[in-house]
Amino acid sequence: MEIGEGSALVREGGLMLKRVGWWMLLMLPLSVAAMADSHVRIVRLSSVEGSVQMDRNTGQGYEKAFLNMPVVQGAVLATKADARAEVEFEDGTTLRLTPDSTLEFTELALRDAGPRASTLTLKTGQMYLNFRGSQKGEEFTVLFAGERMRLTEEAHFRIDVAPDTAEVAVFKGEVNVEGAAGTAELSKGKSATFDLTDGDKFSIAKNIEEDPYDEWDKQQAKYHDQYAKSSSYNSYPYGYGVSDLNYYGNYYNVPGYGMMWQPFFTGVGWNPYMDGAWVFYPGFGYTWVSSYPWGWMPYMYGGWNYVSGYGWMWAPGNWSNWTSLPRVTTPPNRNFGPPRPPNRGTATVVVGRGLTAASAIPPRRVLVTPGTAGLGVPRGVSNLRKVSGQVEKSGFATVQTAPPNRSIWSNSNPGYGTSTTAAPHGTSSGSMGRTSSPPMRTGGMSSGGGGRVSAPPHR
Repeated sequence: MEIGEGSALVREGGLMLKRVGWWMLLMLPLSVAAMADSHVRIVRLSSVEGSVQMDRNTGQGYEKAFLNMPVVQGAVLATKADARAEVEFEDGTTLRLTPDSTLEFTELALRDAGPRASTLTLKTGQMYLNFRGSQKGEEFTVLFAGERMRLTEEAHFRIDVAPDTAEVAVFKGEVNVEGAAGTAELSKGKSATFDLTDGDKFSIAKNIEEDPYDEWDKQQAKYHDQYAKSSSYNSYPYGYGVSDLNYYGNYYNVPGYGMMWQPFFTGVGWNPYMDGAWVFYPGFGYTWVSSYPWGWMPYMYGGWNYVSGYGWMWAPGNWSNWTSLPRVTTPPNRNFGPPRPPNRGTATVVVGRGLTAASAIPPRRVLVTPGTAGLGVPRGVSNLRKVSGQVEKSGFATVQTAPPNRSIWSNSNPGYGTSTTAAPHGTSSGSMGRTSSPPMRTGGMSSGGGGRVSAPPHR
């Protein structure tokens, strides 16, 4: 499939801005349901490495995809030869695509009674899915090569689709794969191979043949498992974006405000709308897409507050509906206004440093300075809170990323950082978990423990 570059970006302020019958039977219930349920759902494009593109049903075909772009029903995500991508769902379910893969989000809906319905169609390539288990009444379906998987219980598996064969390998849980040749029942440690040239006949093996991308998937799953519950603030009704909030920032109990979150590495003069873009979606118009690696929940829910002496902080809340427009509850002054969407057109309008997509060959070291708010910092670096303290003290620190995973390709990073080096002082890296106290600045308050303190450090 030829993938084009799609619509142009606009500059703002001078900155870069064969199984047809069976397949139709599978899709018929979905088409009927779609007519009855038209509620808008979005899920998060949570990682972009290399050349990833998305068709968002704008009429422009495939366009370059960026971190934190909403994924809507009918969207198609495609990775080129050097690319990988990750998508997070509301409940924390994650999927990951490896190079040369194409996935359609055939259904992302809310039923009239409230439950979510999701259908994914893997057209080509390879997908890892870490399914968290469905709530009562919810539906999660995966289609590939004429086969169907209806998921209800927690499971972690890999699907490969080639022109003549398809394979499912189960790392955790149990799944059933339904198709023209019957139902393949698979449990942990088993795999099934489907012959697409012979009526989709399948064979089941009691083992899983290791794939070069298994380790990458395992590392990303470990990141989410560790950081999704690493904070003492556990009042989120959704799971997408929580791992990144806990990793890239800290929570504070601020008098007069309640529980607030603040990213590391902000610095004087930073505001949460410095970097991002306005991206147009048919059906709900322009939405703000943040450049920051944690920039999902703080822009879809809750509101930003400028707390005198401490800077910008995000207050979780407003969970009933996500918002496409920036929400500022307490601005720094009466003249401050959050960015406003374009009045006309559909082109992407870039603000500040624009949107984010990691290079397929990332740098081995990243220089972290105040005001970056985590831009360029990879997942998995040991103890970002400690690094934040180093930046406060020295004005900068160097983050050293992991060496390449040579089982994948010789020049690419598996997307999981390892250590940091402060400059000019230098310190050893700690564990991946948080320390007991935040970085101290002049006037800073003492830690409350569990990743939360009674007040944020003063600025």
